[in-house]
Amino acid sequence: MPRLETGWTWFDPAARPTEDESGLTLARQTARLFATADGEAVLAHLREMTLDRCLGPDSGDAALRHLEGQRHLVLHLQTLVARGRTGI
Repeated sequence: MPRLETGWTWFDPAARPTEDESGLTLARQTARLFATADGEAVLAHLREMTLDRCLGPDSGDAALRHLEGQRHLVLHLQTLVARGRTGI
């Protein structure tokens, strides 16, 4: 029996993501991007600028939040690279 469209479909549960939608393709692309010597150098530079850096006690709230956002982005890239290399 066909379902009658009433405009309330946004209440329906979301479809489960496929393998491609779950980000494995993106993870593999990211791993390939950073697999080159240049890519490794860029990732190392991003790590030095963010993860290996600390702010002093006089740093304001905005500076701390900004650095934490940068750290999150670099960690996300590293996670994608690791996932893309292992295929998990």
